[in-house]
Amino acid sequence: MKTNSFRLVLLGAPGAGKGTQAERLAEKFSVPQISTGVILRAAIEAGTPLGLKVKELIENGKLVSDEDVVAIVGQRIAEKDCENGFILDGFPRTIPQAEALENLLEERGLTLDAVLSIEVNDSDIVSRMSGRRVCKKCGASYHVVYKRPRNGNLCDNCSSELTIREDDKVEVVMGRLEAYHKQTAPLKEYYAAKGLLVAVEGKEELSETSAAVDEALENL
Repeated sequence: MKTNSFRLVLLGAPGAGKGTQAERLAEKFSVPQISTGVILRAAIEAGTPLGLKVKELIENGKLVSDEDVVAIVGQRIAEKDCENGFILDGFPRTIPQAEALENLLEERGLTLDAVLSIEVNDSDIVSRMSGRRVCKKCGASYHVVYKRPRNGNLCDNCSSELTIREDDKVEVVMGRLEAYHKQTAPLKEYYAAKGLLVAVEGKEELSETSAAVDEALENL
């Protein structure tokens, strides 16, 4: 894809690798990555009213209200660094959110270039997410299968204890997948009808997924 601006939505189940691809594509196209998950976690850590409101929802694998998320994204895409585009990671999650996004863009005379869906089987998602471990001190990430720490359950960087995030526990992952299939997966049909959807298979090897994503975008 050759363009002076680039506006992309990334779809995929929790743990499909959206964040990794969003970060890579944002750097490639020199546009900001807008992750609602990052924004909301920052609010939780800061103890803001919104953070307190959504903390329990996120920890139990439930979705934040459309009203709150749309307000956050609307403010973010109005900032100067989004003039030449953006990568949306984790938004929209529902058809009403997609309609709200369309309205936000139309108000600014803008449109999306594409909607990229990364497809991964549920069983693989559960394995990926439930195996993740995070350092309680420095935040380094590991995996019990794909990226094992050298010293048991201790961080390679600072030797602090590794932990599993609440939203990576198996029962929470299953709840998040159920919510995804019910509320977010219908967006694929919604965007396909608009001629915007591009689907690629998420591979275990990051390089293979990245290559498939780049090829799909180049073929638009």
